[in-house]
Amino acid sequence: MAHNHETHSSLTFDEKLVKLLEHWIKHNDDHAENYKDWAVKTKEKSMNDVGLLLQDVVDMTELINNKFKKALELIKSHRS
Repeated sequence: MAHNHETHSSLTFDEKLVKLLEHWIKHNDDHAENYKDWAVKTKEKSMNDVGLLLQDVVDMTELINNKFKKALELIKSHRS
């Protein structure tokens, strides 16, 4: 699937950043779900060490998304 990270030029800087953060959060959530599925599959195949690493990636992805969400909250609080 192609990714277009460009946003419409008539948006303000803040609006563009909000749209990007929302996109990145959704994108990471989708990836994290896929990582979780594969962590389970690897554990079912007795590849527990691989599954644990994939679960670490899920956790890291969620930490990244928490940072994105905090950034989004800060932008929105500065706009009001």
